[in-house]
Amino acid sequence: MILRTLLLTGAALLPALSAGEPVAVRYPEGSVHGYLALRSPDGKLLASGDLTQTIRSGTITSRLVYRFKDGSIDDETTVFTQAGHFRLVSDHHIQKGPSFTKPADVMINARSGEVTVRYMDSGKPKIDTSHMDLPNDLSNGILLDLAKNLSPQAPETKISYLAATPKPRLVHLSFKPDGVETFRSAGLSNRAQKYKIHVELGGIAGIVAPIIGKEPEDSEVWIGAGQVTAFIKSESPLFLGGPLLRTELVEPVWSTSNSHPR
Repeated sequence: MILRTLLLTGAALLPALSAGEPVAVRYPEGSVHGYLALRSPDGKLLASGDLTQTIRSGTITSRLVYRFKDGSIDDETTVFTQAGHFRLVSDHHIQKGPSFTKPADVMINARSGEVTVRYMDSGKPKIDTSHMDLPNDLSNGILLDLAKNLSPQAPETKISYLAATPKPRLVHLSFKPDGVETFRSAGLSNRAQKYKIHVELGGIAGIVAPIIGKEPEDSEVWIGAGQVTAFIKSESPLFLGGPLLRTELVEPVWSTSNSHPR
């Protein structure tokens, strides 16, 4: 019980993590409608993903919804700006259903520092609201956008992330280039820059977690290399401490009752 308490509250016993520099915009985001698949490590389809992104008055609103085969929903709506650097404005992340042992509803207002977490505790709904000094490089909801703009020449890039456990706490995500791999698309060979992502819990929690086997596994993301970058796939959890799941682009499958597109 003492170790569990340290893991959940260790950040409160230590000085706040220092804020990092926001990621510079190398490839501005635009309007997008993309289709993704979420799979288990062995390739089993778990959920279909639908990504929409729109721009209005210099502000970008992105929504990514995963609809699971078991009825679960992972729904995240993020607002951010890209005036020279990526800056989070707000993030609203909802997870519910059988795939989530701890359903949550987390709202982050990056400008005011207000964080509201709705969750269930012993079958009863709970609401916790905190006011935090949030760093300028907060990455909730825009991790893939940031990954496309990292420089592969940088040996390491650290980015802040707010995890709700359910007590909100800041952690650092360390991105390190991990080589270039090749993949084939429509018969053509292409290259992708691979990054390894390590969660730095920091302080007491960072010391205790490896000892009791609770340190999160490293994630990986592949970004298409070239004059313009593109997301290819990732292997990462949907929540801190969750299992690694594979997210990848999907090809359209046309109904046999439809005529083939020309």
